[in-house]
Amino acid sequence: MDARLNPYDGATTMKFVKYLNSSGAVVTDSKLPAKTQELVKIRASQINGCSGCLDMHTKDAEHRGESSVRLHLVGAWREATVFTEAEKAALELTEQGTRIADANGVSDEAWEKAAKHYDDDQLGALVCLIALINAYNRMNVITRQPAGDYVPGQWG
Repeated sequence: MDARLNPYDGATTMKFVKYLNSSGAVVTDSKLPAKTQELVKIRASQINGCSGCLDMHTKDAEHRGESSVRLHLVGAWREATVFTEAEKAALELTEQGTRIADANGVSDEAWEKAAKHYDDDQLGALVCLIALINAYNRMNVITRQPAGDYVPGQWG
């Protein structure tokens, strides 16, 4: 697959990506657990069919010590026994936040489950992360960014 556009070639897209990356640093530095952050990025990327983000975030997660079992089971998190209740709540919020149009938003039940496990700052970071990874996914899918060659840590 050939990319339709290189987002690092154009002044506007490069500036936009720079600001997205700055936003991502805010979330990365938050109190939301790093493993949860990677699971959220992977699940949203699976839903959106973003191969570039899946390549990056599965490799980064594995590089940081995430188990291959958990990585392979992210798509089936409801039935898997390897995720904590807090992680499952984050994954449910991720799914509903990614599929907003399918269910007319995010249910109170999903929000309440997440609120049981995360404080307001962590919930804010989780919401920001879901929005952020969906923005990256959309950019990559629209422009058909290829996947497979990512090296952990390559982008920061």
